[in-house]
Amino acid sequence: MMKYNRLLIIFLLSCLAGPGFAQKKADIQMISTDNLSAIITELKVNSDADQHARIEKGVAQAAAFWYESDGSAEDFQNLCITYSAKTAAERKAIFDRLQSNFELLWGSYNKMSVGLKFPLHVEEGEILPIDRIFGGYSPGAHLNADFFDNKLAFITILNFPYYNLAEKTAEGPKWTRLEWAYARTGDVFKSRVPADVLQNFAQKASDADAYIADYNIYVGKLIDNKGKSYFPEDMKLITHWGLRDEIKAQYANENSEEAQALIYEVMLRIIRQEIPVEVIDNDEFTYNPFQNSLEKEGATFRYSMEPNTRYQQVINLFQALKEIDSYSPNAPTYIQRQFDEDMEIPLTDVEKIFIDLMSSPELKQIAGIIQKRLGRKLQPWDIWYDGFKTRSTLNMDHINQVLREKYPNKEAFEKDLPNILVKLGFNPDSARSITSHIAVDPSRGAGHAWGAAMRDDKARLRTRIAPGGMEYKGYNIAIHEFGHNVEQAISLHDVDYYMLNGVPNTSFTEALAFVFQARDLELLGMETENKQADYLTAVDNLWSNYEIMGVSLVDIRVWKWLYAHPDADAEALKQAVISIATDVWNTYYAQVFGVKNSPILAVYSHMIDNPLYLSAYPIGQLIEFQFGQYIRDKNFADEIYRAFRQGRIIPQLWMKGAVGSEISAQPAIEAAREAIKMLE
Repeated sequence: MMKYNRLLIIFLLSCLAGPGFAQKKADIQMISTDNLSAIITELKVNSDADQHARIEKGVAQAAAFWYESDGSAEDFQNLCITYSAKTAAERKAIFDRLQSNFELLWGSYNKMSVGLKFPLHVEEGEILPIDRIFGGYSPGAHLNADFFDNKLAFITILNFPYYNLAEKTAEGPKWTRLEWAYARTGDVFKSRVPADVLQNFAQKASDADAYIADYNIYVGKLIDNKGKSYFPEDMKLITHWGLRDEIKAQYANENSEEAQALIYEVMLRIIRQEIPVEVIDNDEFTYNPFQNSLEKEGATFRYSMEPNTRYQQVINLFQALKEIDSYSPNAPTYIQRQFDEDMEIPLTDVEKIFIDLMSSPELKQIAGIIQKRLGRKLQPWDIWYDGFKTRSTLNMDHINQVLREKYPNKEAFEKDLPNILVKLGFNPDSARSITSHIAVDPSRGAGHAWGAAMRDDKARLRTRIAPGGMEYKGYNIAIHEFGHNVEQAISLHDVDYYMLNGVPNTSFTEALAFVFQARDLELLGMETENKQADYLTAVDNLWSNYEIMGVSLVDIRVWKWLYAHPDADAEALKQAVISIATDVWNTYYAQVFGVKNSPILAVYSHMIDNPLYLSAYPIGQLIEFQFGQYIRDKNFADEIYRAFRQGRIIPQLWMKGAVGSEISAQPAIEAAREAIKMLE
C-alpha cells in the first residue's frame, strides 16, 4: 500500500493553505469594530434578506485578514460594497466563475508539478542534480499571494465564508449540494502563509520523499549468523513497504522464520540508525544485520552508520510546518490542520477509535489462532501475519511467473486496465471512460497514485515493474493504486460541482484502494474456494487494523512530542521515537505477543516523508470493511458510483450516505468476534 496522492496534497497546500503574504511587524489590522458594524449595516440595507447571515460572517472574516498593506479602511469598505453579492443569483454567478477559474489554475499548476517531479518519480533515465531542485519547486506557491494582492481572496471570503468542522457537522446535513459547494469554496482562504514559507515546506517534503524513494535494501546480500542467505541474490526491496511485504510473502515458504528474522533485524537497525550507510541502495557488500557487520570479497569492511538522516528529515519537516502555524489562525498546529481540517475527524475521536480496537480481547484470541497455525511462539514481525488471506496458501513463484508473462511492461498493464474494471462489474463503456483518464508510469519508488486537478488532465498510476516483468508485490500495490485512480476519476468527472471534487479525506480513497487490493487474486482467476473465507476476512481485518493503528498512534504521539520539544535535534527525536514506539508496543501488544520492548512500530516510511498521514489507513480500513459489508450483495460498480459521486462532504455525512451509519470500529470487532467462534 502506498499513500494516496501525497505529493498532490503537498501541491494543494501550496495553492490553498494560504497566500504569499509577508506580514510586517508594523503591519496592523485596519478594520475597527465600528468600521465593521457600519459596513455590515450598509450591505444588509442593499441586499436581500437571505444574504444577511452570510454578509455578517463573510465581512468579519475578510476584515480579519485586511492589513495596512492591503489599503485603508475606506478601501476595504469600497471593496465590500462593490463585490459582496446582493442576491442569491449574483452569488451563484460569482461562484460559477470562481470554480471554473480555480479548476483552470489548480489543474494547470498540478500538471506542471507532475511534470517537474517526473524524473524523480518515474524510472526513466538518470536523475540529474538539477532534477531535485525542479522537483522541490512548487509552481502554485505564489498563487494565493497574487489573489490577496489583487483582492480576489477577499472577494471569495466575503461571498463564501469559512465554516469550521463543528459548524459543518451541525449544519451540513441540512445543506443542499450547492450550499456544500459554497462551503468548500469558503475553505480556500483560511490562512495567509507567505510564499517563501510554503516553498520551504515543499522543498523539505520533496527532499524527504527523495530520501525514502531511494532507500532500498538488497536483501539478497543479507546473511544470518550461519552465513546463510534466504533471498534471490538480486532482490532489492524498498523500505519499509518492500521489506514488510517480503515478511508477508515468507509465510508461505520454508525457513520463513529465519528469513523473516533477518528482515526484522534490518528494520531494527534502520529504526535505531545503526545501519551502515554502505548497505543503503548498494549491492557491493554482504551484510549480517545480527552482527551489524559488512564483508566484501570475504574481508570485513569498516563502515559508517547512517548519521540520524532518517530523523533529520522529520525535524526538517517539523520546522517547515511550524513556520506555517503562525499564519493559520483556524488551526494553529500541524496536528490540528491534519485532523480538524484535512481529515475532518477530531483527533480525540480518532484516538478513541484506535484505542477501542487495540484494547479488544478478541486480539489475544486471534494471536492464539496464529500461533497454532505457525507452530511457534509469536514474534514482533507477526503483526504482519498474512496467513488469513487466500494468497498465503498459493505458490508465489507461480503467481510471479504468470504476472511476468501477463504484464512484461507498463504498457501491458495500462492496456489491461479496462478489462480489470469489467471483471469487477463495470460495463465496458464505463470501464473505458474511467481508464481513459488514467496513465501508467514505471515508478522509482514502491508506487503511488497522483490524481488530476482538472478534467482535461490524467491521473497517474506509478508502479514498480521489474526488468523481467511485474511481480506480485508490484502487482498488489498497482491494484491498490488503481483503486485510488478509479476514485480520482469518478470524484472529479462525475461530481456535480468542481468545488466538491474528491473525497472527504484520504481515508476514503484508501478505502476504495483496499477494496480493489483485496480482489487482486480474484482478478487473476486465482482466488481459491474457501467456505470460511468470510470468517478469515473478518479476522484478518481486525489483525490488520491492530497493526496499522499502533503505527498511527506512534506517529501521533511523536508529533505531540515534537510540539512539546520544538528545539529538539535528530538524536533527541530518535530516542523519543524509539521510546514512544516501545511504550505503545508494551501497552497494546506485549500481552498479546508475549514479547516486550519492541520498537518495530517505528519502521514505517510514512512517518518520515508524510507525517500524520498514517491515520488515514486504519480509518480507511474501517470504512472499507463497512462499505464492503454493505455492498457485498449489491452491484459493485453501481455502489462505487453512488458512493463516490457524493464528493468532498464531511466524513461522517459521507458514510451515512454510503452505508447508512457513521465510521466505527465496532462492526469490525463484532464481525471478528463471530468469526473467532466459528474458526475455533
